[in-house]
Amino acid sequence: MTEFLAQYNLTGLLLGLCSFLIIGICHPLVVKGEYYFGVRCWWAFLIGGLVAGGASLAVTDFFWQTLLAVGAFSCFWSILEVFEQRERVRKGWFPANPRRANGNPTLEEPGDADRQ
Repeated sequence: MTEFLAQYNLTGLLLGLCSFLIIGICHPLVVKGEYYFGVRCWWAFLIGGLVAGGASLAVTDFFWQTLLAVGAFSCFWSILEVFEQRERVRKGWFPANPRRANGNPTLEEPGDADRQ
């Protein structure tokens, strides 16, 4: 496949398209993750980033190395976005999960009772 992409100079375009899709997939994952799990889902993005980064180091093909690295750093950036998503929810820009907002201690964030 990479020979075909290189022969027709399509590698950069396909990498750009795939990068765009990876970044686009991360946004809904951040929104849904914060909605259902709160900021505690940040560790899932950390693990995903570490796995993708490690895989990027292990793979020899340039195309797949690049996609895995883009995925890794998109996951790392998503960690920051999860915490910023919490602020967007507090401002009312995104809906809050009513199960966590009603004071269910098993689903609340640590310290949320102090902020109310």
